[in-house]
Amino acid sequence: MRSHNAALLLGLLRAAGEQGISRLELAERAGLTPQAVSKITARLRAGGLVADAGRRASTGGKPATVLRLVPGAAHAVGVHLDRDELTAVLLDLAGARVAVRRAPLDLGAGAEPVLAAVRAEVAALHAARPGRGEPLRANVLGVGVAMPGPLDHLTGTPGRVTGFPEWDGFPLRDELARRLGLPVVVDKDTNAAALGLALRPGAPGSFAYVHLGTGLGAGLVLGGAVLRGGRTGAGELGHQTVQLDGPPCDCGGRGCLEVLCLAALARGDLDGAALVLGTGAANVVRLLDVDRVLLGGREVLAAPEAFARGARDVLGGLGLPADVAVADAPHAVAEGAAQLVLAPLFGKEPSGFGGEPPMIGK
Repeated sequence: MRSHNAALLLGLLRAAGEQGISRLELAERAGLTPQAVSKITARLRAGGLVADAGRRASTGGKPATVLRLVPGAAHAVGVHLDRDELTAVLLDLAGARVAVRRAPLDLGAGAEPVLAAVRAEVAALHAARPGRGEPLRANVLGVGVAMPGPLDHLTGTPGRVTGFPEWDGFPLRDELARRLGLPVVVDKDTNAAALGLALRPGAPGSFAYVHLGTGLGAGLVLGGAVLRGGRTGAGELGHQTVQLDGPPCDCGGRGCLEVLCLAALARGDLDGAALVLGTGAANVVRLLDVDRVLLGGREVLAAPEAFARGARDVLGGLGLPADVAVADAPHAVAEGAAQLVLAPLFGKEPSGFGGEPPMIGK
């Protein structure tokens, strides 16, 4: 699986879905020789990742065997650590959600109870019972964890999370990997959600994902790739100063978008919160020249029409042509966290694991 060509073929098989794809088509689309494709797909078949999907009618030669990905051959867990709630999902290789769990969480309670909660939810998902079937006992490749930033994606270490400075410098990725006995990758909640949305069929190549939940932030996708910046600091939308003499923010600044937006929500001013969010979206559109804005997060999903209307009004009033839509993805962050594990296997994302990435197929 460390092979670029194997990842390329797996990506094509995943995109083909249940109908599958022939070896000849794989060779043509991947730019590989038929012999190379045969060798790689033989290894993938031996590892249980790929299976026959029947034969296509002959056009004069031997009928072509069609191959398909086996979604249930392996899984990934995605964990969203929000300030007051933990959401965990189990995705199969095709990115389909197999199971989901939610539990209350106090992110400020310290590392020990938070890590214990993650361990308990991962164990529960490992033996998930989809529907009323037998326990899945999923083959879990790894665990993706998404939480509020700032954090260092490369080392899996949080920074001074707004309101929770005790996480600053904690080796979250390495500690979780040790306790779970699984590879772990850590990223910001907004980056994870943006990655998951970027991998959906028909997703735009460039867009801004604006997330409003217990905080306000953005995930940025440019040319199909998540923009993280040199220190994973890109997308800190909530801490743009828009009012120099505004109320103090936990980040140390004043008049930040996040503190203004959350204050409007607290006083029941939904239109005011949507105006602030739309102002932030307009700043991103002006800075990056993206023409698509996706909105998400629990507060947005609780009143999608109000936030979409507010953002459209701000953008329209400024003459910015970007299209605004609400992302229909209630578990966008957790599912995106699982994609942090899966996407590198299909050549869609650099590996964020310390050491070797997870392997599927022997």
